[in-house]
Amino acid sequence: MAELRIYGAGVFGLSIAWEATRRGASVEVVDPYGIGAGSSGGLVGALAPHVPDDWTAKKQVQFDALEMADGFWASVAMAGGVDPGYARTGRLQPVIDETGLALARQRGATARDLWQGRYDWSLVPVTDFPGLLDSPTGWLVHDTLTARLHPRRACAALAAAITAQGGRIRAAASDGAATEVWATGVAGLNDLSRDLGRAVGNGVKGQAALLRADLRTAPQLFAEALHIVPHADGTVAIGSTSERYYDAADTTDAQLDALIATARRLCPALQDAALLDRWAGLRPRTLSRAPMLGAHPTRPGAYVANGGFKIGFGMAPMVARLMTDLVLEGRDAIPDSFRVAANL
Repeated sequence: MAELRIYGAGVFGLSIAWEATRRGASVEVVDPYGIGAGSSGGLVGALAPHVPDDWTAKKQVQFDALEMADGFWASVAMAGGVDPGYARTGRLQPVIDETGLALARQRGATARDLWQGRYDWSLVPVTDFPGLLDSPTGWLVHDTLTARLHPRRACAALAAAITAQGGRIRAAASDGAATEVWATGVAGLNDLSRDLGRAVGNGVKGQAALLRADLRTAPQLFAEALHIVPHADGTVAIGSTSERYYDAADTTDAQLDALIATARRLCPALQDAALLDRWAGLRPRTLSRAPMLGAHPTRPGAYVANGGFKIGFGMAPMVARLMTDLVLEGRDAIPDSFRVAANL
């Protein structure tokens, strides 16, 4: 039985641990701060695809990851008995002008090919979704590939599944040798940058909020660069800011106030919704903006899985498969744009 020690109890570390546990490895997850203590403990949980045009290998991998999500999260929920709040509810976006209408029609055609006929990118009238989102043209883009989950519940569900299958989650590593995977987010990027003597990534601050509004069966909304994500528990998450420069990593401020005001303006159903929570934290962004996966560049025999900036939960099922294939079975199918070398 392979002995695997994963540092970091965010979504990458936990997802790799779950996949490795399913394949029979003896797994220990180590995080002194607890489950989902970093950016994985946020609020938003938007699993949204790239637009279906100008297709790249990165877009294909993301599409494959989103396709895997149904089975991945269902297996997690079944194993541990905790609901991650996952559902493929789709997404609405307003169409601003005639140019946008033409582009939406074009993307609808390319989506049929690139999304292999399994998901739609189509125009629908705003009257099909009353009270959710306005549009200057009266039309919305509706895609059926987008999904959602509740980040904190998803991390709790992964932890429950891991422990139910015999895995261990601890604040400190136990004695004994084990193959290491470092999935330590912003701290890990900072450590790599220090050890290599050059920047390989950085933390980008995000602020988000949670409102009380029961829209659980409604699609997500995306407008004015803002995600509005209805969750299964009768809450709605909005976010997030993207701040390269900031005074404090974990405090909210007027920038979040502005997001909340924008969300209430865009979505009539949120105008009187009670504010439940405000969140701020750092998300790990690599130089390539893609996940960094593979052999650890400064720890011989170890591996790294980092850089889930904005797409961590959406990419998690694929990251888990790629890393477990590599670490447990020696099969390296990591795309070139996701390799450690792409950020060095």
